[in-house]
Amino acid sequence: MVSSLVVPVIDVQNDNFRELWPAMVVAIKTASFLALDTELSGLGDRKSLLAESIEDRYKAICSAARSRSILSLGIACYKKLDDKAAHTYLVQVYNLTLLCSEEYMIEPQSVKFLVQHGFDFNKQYASGIPYLKGNGKGTSEEQGVHMRALFTEVLRARKALVLHNGLIDMAFLYQSFYANLPDRLATFTADLSEMFPAGIYDTKYVTEFELRLPASYLEYAFKKCKLDNSRIVTSGGAVPHVHVEFCQYAGHLSSYVDYRTCQDVSSAEGQTDICERFSAFGWCPNGAQCPSSHDTDLIILQDEKGAGDKKKKKKRIRNKKRGRGEAENGGAVCDGAPDHKIPHMELDSGDAPAALGPERDNSQKEDGDMKADDEGNQVSENNPDHKNPAAAEAPTDGETNTATSNTKESREEARETGALSNQQANTNTSKADPGTHRAGFDAYMTGYIFAHSCTMIKKDGVGPVEKEQQQEVVDKEKQQQEVVDKEKQQQEVVDKEKQQQQEEAWLPTCLNKVYLSGKAAPLNVVKSTFARSSKVHIQKMKAVWAL
Repeated sequence: MVSSLVVPVIDVQNDNFRELWPAMVVAIKTASFLALDTELSGLGDRKSLLAESIEDRYKAICSAARSRSILSLGIACYKKLDDKAAHTYLVQVYNLTLLCSEEYMIEPQSVKFLVQHGFDFNKQYASGIPYLKGNGKGTSEEQGVHMRALFTEVLRARKALVLHNGLIDMAFLYQSFYANLPDRLATFTADLSEMFPAGIYDTKYVTEFELRLPASYLEYAFKKCKLDNSRIVTSGGAVPHVHVEFCQYAGHLSSYVDYRTCQDVSSAEGQTDICERFSAFGWCPNGAQCPSSHDTDLIILQDEKGAGDKKKKKKRIRNKKRGRGEAENGGAVCDGAPDHKIPHMELDSGDAPAALGPERDNSQKEDGDMKADDEGNQVSENNPDHKNPAAAEAPTDGETNTATSNTKESREEARETGALSNQQANTNTSKADPGTHRAGFDAYMTGYIFAHSCTMIKKDGVGPVEKEQQQEVVDKEKQQQEVVDKEKQQQEVVDKEKQQQQEEAWLPTCLNKVYLSGKAAPLNVVKSTFARSSKVHIQKMKAVWAL
């Protein structure tokens, strides 16, 4: 398998935003599902982001979203082509460079990480698309060409939303382009359930709990899914598999396109010295100075080679339990950190962030990843899809789905046991090639993982969406007995809608389940009987559906 795929990513900036607007809106409206990813200017203190209490985590995320900013937004529009072979998608990928017009905080280590991965801050300050956070000071959701209006188009499209480790992304999107975040998590999830009626899917949860891949950081999950898919294609059997196609971009539009080459996973014979930390988290504190390999292809192949080794499997499970205990006690820097956001989290004694005007530094999302993927969120250039280079027609992407390998021994060891020191975490540099860390391509990878998962996970025999609520939230709301009867009636209506939603869901077992680090259960994005939508959300939704 020596084929490669070339993914065209359209760069959107302030000078071409209006020109590309019609095409973006059409792509969003006609998509079957949307995959989003963000690059952030920081996340703040990791301990708060990984607090044992989910409500405390949410408060820390809110604090980060209010004080930091989105540097770039990736949108991948996946449109299922009914006139082509099953599971064939036309994909359009956009990478929007943004510039917050308000003061925000920027963390030095995040800037360092972004620069190492080719992020152009000069370009951002010169031509980033401006936006204001919060409730929309002086902007209208219905009119104009601006980021808030684009997010409104996303809401109006009523498409399934796909993210990887998405809690932080959703919080930043809400704060940046919708409204001020509500103070309570239950209110936030109630709002989200109405904002995205087609459902929210977290590929971190999908790969961790459904596909059960050896690792679930973004680059690993993408390459593994691509490899499995290409094997299915190569086998020539009748097993469902994904094909992707892209639009052709001619004339001056081609100058806006950044072509990303994704080579197939290749064998690496003779190399066995893998960095266990990187294999577990997609990130290593030693960066380029690490003497061991950070080759994701090699990691995947060794995982497959060692699959079925009972001794290693037992050791992995043992170390996993021990590592989780350490993570809960704050011992492991990487455990539970959001997939591709570790380098942007403040450590205990790290550099203090600086308050700047339109300046930011790319931070990471928090939605728990027991294996952070710093490097894992960079452009994965080993991908079993076939695509031609500069033209970007619509090549199909074939891969094969072999049984998921359970060989994550060394990875699980590092990931679950490795308690990295704060000093080591502060030295996070990356072996990644410059220019590979892009929100647009990350959104493409996220969408691909989801599309592949839809061919692998059976939809039958699925129960209703879980309605469990945080006990602490329930306790606080029990005093509102006088409105319980009314709320129950409303809940019956909501339940009927949810049942209908599930029948149409892409992955019913993963519908509205967001990954939480260090937790055995996900966050359920549902509206509880004991939670109401925020007032500002109710007002905004009236405006969104008005047209």
